[in-house]
Amino acid sequence: MDFSGKPVLYSYFRSSCSWRVRIALALKGIAYDQEPVNLLKDGGQQFSTEFQAVNPMQQVPALKIDGIILSQSLAIIQYLEETRPNPRLLPQDLKKRAQARMISDHIVSGIQPLQNLTFLKQVGGEKKLEWAQHYITCGFKALERILQHTAGRYCIGDEVSMADLCLVPQVYNAERFKVDLAPYPTITRINKALLELEAFQVSHPCRQPDTPAELRA
Repeated sequence: MDFSGKPVLYSYFRSSCSWRVRIALALKGIAYDQEPVNLLKDGGQQFSTEFQAVNPMQQVPALKIDGIILSQSLAIIQYLEETRPNPRLLPQDLKKRAQARMISDHIVSGIQPLQNLTFLKQVGGEKKLEWAQHYITCGFKALERILQHTAGRYCIGDEVSMADLCLVPQVYNAERFKVDLAPYPTITRINKALLELEAFQVSHPCRQPDTPAELRA
């Protein structure tokens, strides 16, 4: 496997986990190539023998960088943070840093997995929407309360952090699943502020190499 040249991100345009990493790469100004993995086509390209060699978990994202392949979005983001620390995505203050990790984990472990493609396939049929709405709503109720204590302009004060990279894709998912966001004014306000930033715009699902024509911005 060739590791020379630019980093390569294995990504799917609408994958919220992939979007988190695309935001981090954009914020840190890291040029990279994309290798799209269509999670729906051919029964799911993530299940191909070729992609299993990249990530045995058969999930996106995966990032080929510095002679290694990393999977799991937070592991990738934290590696980028440790090897390319500017601009920083984890606050210097240790309490704020812990809060950024807490909010990230809340979304990455407590909300997103319960409404992702794998789970919804198991739920099946008409219950998919109801299932996704239920778990996003439960998660957002808690997240709204947490953010009321930690937020400034963004999730943790006025600096963009790893928590923000997790929040925006999750709000996008909530909108896809027709969740009423009116009860979550803090989440809505932060999301709007973040979507004004270039890194969040260029990494958006509507602007990716594999975005279908009808969904392009």
